[in-house]
Amino acid sequence: MHAQFSYDQVLSVSERVAFHIDDVLAPGARFDFSRPFLPESLARVESLTFLTPAQRVCLNQIRAHAYLCMFGTVEEFILPFVLDHARSDLAGSDARTRALLHFASEEAKHIDLFKRFRARFERDFGSACEVVGPAQVIAKSVLAQGPLAVALTILHIEWMTQRHYLESVKRDQRLDPQFQSLLKHHFLEECQHAKLDTLMVLELARGMKSAEISQSVAEYLGIVGAFDELLAQQVELDLRSFERAQRALSTLEWETARTTQLSATRFTFLGSGMTHPNFVGTLRLLDADAAATVLRAAQDFQ
Repeated sequence: MHAQFSYDQVLSVSERVAFHIDDVLAPGARFDFSRPFLPESLARVESLTFLTPAQRVCLNQIRAHAYLCMFGTVEEFILPFVLDHARSDLAGSDARTRALLHFASEEAKHIDLFKRFRARFERDFGSACEVVGPAQVIAKSVLAQGPLAVALTILHIEWMTQRHYLESVKRDQRLDPQFQSLLKHHFLEECQHAKLDTLMVLELARGMKSAEISQSVAEYLGIVGAFDELLAQQVELDLRSFERAQRALSTLEWETARTTQLSATRFTFLGSGMTHPNFVGTLRLLDADAAATVLRAAQDFQ
């Protein structure tokens, strides 16, 4: 099993595309709340025709808030996991150590960036938006699983980020430019993280028997299932946030919105990562049957 890139190559690119938080979210910058933040392919609010256009934009922005908060949550377990993996072979390749520590540093930066975004959003949006958590409790639960299962979860997230930006965010001229820029800079660094996590997955799987890999994939799918439950909770919180910001929904409106938004959220965070060609390709390097199992499971999240 081998990847088409190396720690040296990834480190070199990572250092070139790195950004400073103030360059992406300057102290005086403001979001344009007259515009959507997320592309419709992820938000899926336009079919909710019982909402006015302005109300659909509001729900889109609430979804965007939850979207970045969820990234902040997952990076709470990515950071310690990468540090632990780097520590496992400090006497080995210098490029490996430096690349993984750079990876961890950037994840810490992203956590800070998303906290600043949330504070800025809450200041200007006009009403409170709740999110699932606490992030530390979620991180503890994920990190209790086997290392390969956690690495696969992180790889899923990294490739998912690439798909969202390249297929949905990049050319959508309707989006708020400030939010779009934030996603672009996050994407640029996550491009390199996806490659590093591929290397971590292959390192962890080296020497494992087929049964051990199958067990790790089962644990990964267990993490996916746990996140599916969290996403269902987040949809409920998002709709409550919408009601605080706009108006109460009727029972029929609530159920229609909940069904639509749950499908959108499950695709955004689960289906789009599980079916990414590079993620599936790495799974096939590990075990073709495991890749097929994940693709079957992904059918529930389209």
